[in-house]
Amino acid sequence: MSSGKIAVQAAHAAVTGSELAKKNHPNWWKEWFDEGQRKIVVKIDSENKLLKIEAAAKTACLPAALIQDKGLTEVPPKTITSLVIGPAPSQFIDKITGKFSLL
Repeated sequence: MSSGKIAVQAAHAAVTGSELAKKNHPNWWKEWFDEGQRKIVVKIDSENKLLKIEAAAKTACLPAALIQDKGLTEVPPKTITSLVIGPAPSQFIDKITGKFSLL
């Protein structure tokens, strides 16, 4: 994906995560929102690992969702482009993503 496409997919993830947290964990959402809406991006090297990370996040009751593209520009329809976890307290997210490299 081009850098612009990556940025758009990250934006989709941020909005989706925000909506999930606001609905299901409003205190987490408010703290995240009031503190500047931090976003951290890590690199995962396979879709299989991404799916395992999503499952771990959901098992931990964290706001999490896969982002799939509509396929109108650079990738085929329903391509998984990213995974959002959070907003949530960093100590919970770090247990799942802390070992991965920053993008």
